[in-house]
Amino acid sequence: LGQQATTLSGGEAQRVKLSTELSKMNTRKTLYILDEPTTGLHFEDIRILLKVLQQLVDRGNTVLIIEHNMDVIKSSDWVIDLGPEGGDEGGEIITCGTPEMVAENKKSYTGHFLKDMLK
Repeated sequence: LGQQATTLSGGEAQRVKLSTELSKMNTRKTLYILDEPTTGLHFEDIRILLKVLQQLVDRGNTVLIIEHNMDVIKSSDWVIDLGPEGGDEGGEIITCGTPEMVAENKKSYTGHFLKDMLK
């Protein structure tokens, strides 16, 4: 990396930890929780990350992602949309379901943008 581990950003440290986990051959029945793992990543890197996360799921693990990136959301098996706004104006479950189900919910801001991406 060219720098001390203590100087890594939260996202960089998260990716190092994920790389360490992925190098373990027998990960199964593990819950991975990632907070906005795509922040600062190039589109191609996001594509690669999604492929790696799918491999974790295919190995029998569960991946929970907190994310605003619509490419990640549309690739999810299940979406829980919180809102209607952020901070004090949010925190309620607006809708949940497959990306297609969320896209059909007229109360969901996420669904509004997701609908265009799923076309």
